[in-house]
Amino acid sequence: MNIKTRRTSHSKLGEVNLDNLGFGELFSDHMFTLRYKDGRWQSPRVLPFGDIKVSPSLCTLHYGQAVFEGLKAFNGRDGIISLFRPERYHARFTRSCRRLCIPPLDWESFIEATGELIRLDRGWVPKKRGYSLYVRPFVFATDNFLGVHVSNTYLFMVITSPVGAYYKEGMNPVRLITSGEYVRAVKGGVGAAKTPANYAASLLPAEEAKEKGFTQVLWLDGVEHRWVEEVGTMNIFFVFDGELVTPPLEGSILGGITRETVIELGRAWGLPVNERRISIDEVLSEARRGRLTEIFGTGTAAVISPVGWIRHGEELITISDGKTGSLSQRLYDEITAIQYGEKPDTFGWCYRI
Repeated sequence: MNIKTRRTSHSKLGEVNLDNLGFGELFSDHMFTLRYKDGRWQSPRVLPFGDIKVSPSLCTLHYGQAVFEGLKAFNGRDGIISLFRPERYHARFTRSCRRLCIPPLDWESFIEATGELIRLDRGWVPKKRGYSLYVRPFVFATDNFLGVHVSNTYLFMVITSPVGAYYKEGMNPVRLITSGEYVRAVKGGVGAAKTPANYAASLLPAEEAKEKGFTQVLWLDGVEHRWVEEVGTMNIFFVFDGELVTPPLEGSILGGITRETVIELGRAWGLPVNERRISIDEVLSEARRGRLTEIFGTGTAAVISPVGWIRHGEELITISDGKTGSLSQRLYDEITAIQYGEKPDTFGWCYRI
């Protein structure tokens, strides 16, 4: 792409403490934009980060034709900045776009846009261990109309945010509560697409969970309210007597890149790894029998998030005495060591910028 760049006249970097960060609260100096019209992607630009102008009749505001992604850039021990598995995020982005009738963006344009923005704002990539630059590519329809049909124009953008830990608990175990009467997604819907509607559906249950003292919702299936699917912001894994088990991707679960990474690592380590349906009754029963030794969530934001407690109905189970399990810690240590260039990248997961 022939990217036109207009640099900011005033960098905010000097006003930010990159050693003390929350998550998604600060944004770097620039953003990338690319427009789709007349049947093709065109006019790639890097601009100073700032507001964009939209009409009240913007179709996305009314009908939700939008897709987003989230990946991370890391400052390696060797001083090289790298993205973790960007090709897998692009593949998921493409699947989501197709589900939402949005023209997909080719890999070359996706990575060139992301890389150009990171190179320009490389000073925003934190050097502190545990911190990173969160990269948010997203696309939305830009036609202005009231009426349910596919837009003819779109805007693809990339913004970045220096971040610390996603959960305030950090690597400490979180508390989950099952979804009760609420439904997030069903097979045939958009549960496997990374689209804003999936997250909007989870907001009320998540707020109610927090009011009850829990970190997040453990979603059960939308038909029988029996089968474990995912957590509001991450996929879920169980360890039953040394066997690593996670629900299969059958159309209602968003397939995470960290989920893929854990499965690949587990198999490389010789662990029995199984993608199969898991009922909440099995989870409770195996916990009572002492066969359920660990539960953890996986996601880009938190990487590995140990689960210490799950409440279902009136029953509350404690996992691993409410402490971080050994496999959870090992996976976190291995993945983050690869991300920060502290261990050899034998899988070829890191894309150097």
